[in-house]
Amino acid sequence: MEKSVQTLMDVKKLRLERHWSQEQLAEFSGLSTRTIQRIESGHSAGFESTKALAAVFEVDLQSDKQQKAAYSMSKEEEAYVANVKGIYKMTGIAIISLLVPFVLAIANGEWTLFLWVLLSWLVIIGVLVLNTFQFFGESWGRKILSKRKK
Repeated sequence: MEKSVQTLMDVKKLRLERHWSQEQLAEFSGLSTRTIQRIESGHSAGFESTKALAAVFEVDLQSDKQQKAAYSMSKEEEAYVANVKGIYKMTGIAIISLLVPFVLAIANGEWTLFLWVLLSWLVIIGVLVLNTFQFFGESWGRKILSKRKK
């Protein structure tokens, strides 16, 4: 069972590689010909049908779980992605919240409110960016700690 479940997705291709008819595949797998036709036309296969086809085509169902595990993110990576997503959200909120002060500034010619709101958002987003991307890095932290010990 050297192939993975991903290769099982194209049942028709696997069947034709073996020069089998749909009826033969149905017989080998214990499924109905109609089920084979549905799967080959793009309908999803149930777990039992997938198991039966995996056995016929000598596909290892475990390897699919192992592939998913290999592509899963660590907790640290998930946190990083969440932080970057947070920066995008905050930027969107900042842009939307700047619309009213901007319109008021254009209408009144008074830009003070707009500039204060803009400056506030720049500071908030700047802090998020510094925390997320760690501009100072680990080496900087180690250097500071070594100076402290001296």
